[in-house]
Amino acid sequence: MPTSSTRNPFTAEESPAVGVTFEDLSKSFGRHVVLKNITLHIEPGEIFVLMGPSGSGKSVLLKHIVGLEAPSGGRVTVGSQDAADETTRETVRMAMVFQAGALFNSLTVYDNLALYLREHRLGGEGKIREKVMHALQILSLANAAGKFPSELSGGMRKRVAIARALVMEPQLLLYDEPTSELDPVMSATISEIIASLKDEYHVTSIVVSHDRDLALSIADRIGILMGGELIALAPPAELKHSSDPRVRDFLNPKIDLHHPRFKQLET
Repeated sequence: MPTSSTRNPFTAEESPAVGVTFEDLSKSFGRHVVLKNITLHIEPGEIFVLMGPSGSGKSVLLKHIVGLEAPSGGRVTVGSQDAADETTRETVRMAMVFQAGALFNSLTVYDNLALYLREHRLGGEGKIREKVMHALQILSLANAAGKFPSELSGGMRKRVAIARALVMEPQLLLYDEPTSELDPVMSATISEIIASLKDEYHVTSIVVSHDRDLALSIADRIGILMGGELIALAPPAELKHSSDPRVRDFLNPKIDLHHPRFKQLET
């Protein structure tokens, strides 16, 4: 779990977490319907995990929040502002933790974190260093400040990506498959980090993930998308006892050992 004995230089209490609301959201690309009448409210400060099979519309839903996609129908609001309005991204601080990290390979870990603060002139080098080192310390990365991304393990790159998001002092933090390609131990570490940031930074977290263990352990609520429709929305304890066979099969997949592919392996 992230810990730090240093003073927290971030100002989360001055910029409270924001909620996200989807009102009858639909999205089509030509004749292909990706999202169908999604209605959902994510509370400020909530950890919301969005799950579903590949191609179910999870990433498209995420893109509507940051304004990368415009609805074909309905509306998405962040706080009280329309997500499609460019001014929303100027007044609400949103940060994204990308699946592959999206770090700049030519910059050190320190400079990857400092880049946003420098580009937006958010303080002198002393203040920037304070924020960067605090973010690295709470993610146990202080010793990696001078390293380049190519020198880091997959788990460390994920943690650097989270640290880089933190220096933006986000009110809304989006994660795209934060535990993909990680071993179970590091996946559990990333899950613990996401959960702990809710308490320290009071940030709203929306996590797109296939990781069942992550979702059931950290989510306040889980939504499951299938075929562009939100088929389930509930806290983890309720979802585990869902009577919907689609939800049960998704959360507890069974392998058919009598399938021809397994018979071929026996010969």
